Amino acid sequence: MFQSKRSKLIIGIILDLIGIASVPLGFTEILDLGWAPIAGYLMTRLYPGKSGVTAGVLTTIEELMPGMDVIPSFTIMWCYTYLIKSGKVKEENVIDVDHS
Repeated sequence: MFQSKRSKLIIGIILDLIGIASVPLGFTEILDLGWAPIAGYLMTRLYPGKSGVTAGVLTTIEELMPGMDVIPSFTIMWCYTYLIKSGKVKEENVIDVDHS
């Protein structure tokens, strides 16, 4: 759906802001009933594979739980994908050679 890291980050921040936007309106739980499945689906589209499905389920649950709207799920997933997970792959591909 979205290819570049930058576009995923921008879209993720916008989606997080949409999720948080229901908080000041005062009737968050009613809005979250509609937003939760949409947010979960969009997460799986942004991040395909097992990680995306897991994040989609967690995002849906997070949006349905009272008071949890402020968690930036999409931004956290972007950080996991491009900062944490990609760092692990780089570390695993490095061959440690002892030159003693």
